Amino acid sequence: MVVELWNSLGPWGWWIIGIVLLVLELLVPGVFLIWIGAAAVVLGALSLALWDAAFWGWHVQLLLFAVLSVLFAVIGRRIYNGKRTTSDEPWLNRRGESLIGRTATLSEPIQEGRGRIRLDDTMWSVMGPDLPVGSRVRVVASSGRDLTVEPVVR
Repeated sequence: MVVELWNSLGPWGWWIIGIVLLVLELLVPGVFLIWIGAAAVVLGALSLALWDAAFWGWHVQLLLFAVLSVLFAVIGRRIYNGKRTTSDEPWLNRRGESLIGRTATLSEPIQEGRGRIRLDDTMWSVMGPDLPVGSRVRVVASSGRDLTVEPVVR
């Protein structure tokens, strides 16, 4: 029954599937259905030329559709991943990492490996060797909300 319906649509079946998939991509964007829809449209164009050919059965069409879908998805992924632009603010969402290399004065002593410093307008928890209040430290690493510091040697 499905094969009969498919044959009654002729080469336009692929165009219908392609357009439906492209419209679905607009409604539910995810940059995935566009490649499958494009494969269906290309297969529709091929079907217009090859519909009456003896070898152009539904099994060949489905196999070619699967191959084109995967091929287009791989090519599309490479195109989208290749367009990474460099940011003018590379540390925007990585604030702790942006503080590495900065120096500060301890606001609270480091006791048992933990203390606090003020950098800009924020108090930061720090980890490092035990030091008294007022010691100069340099940020050497960031792990989540804690900064790792070492004493600044003059």
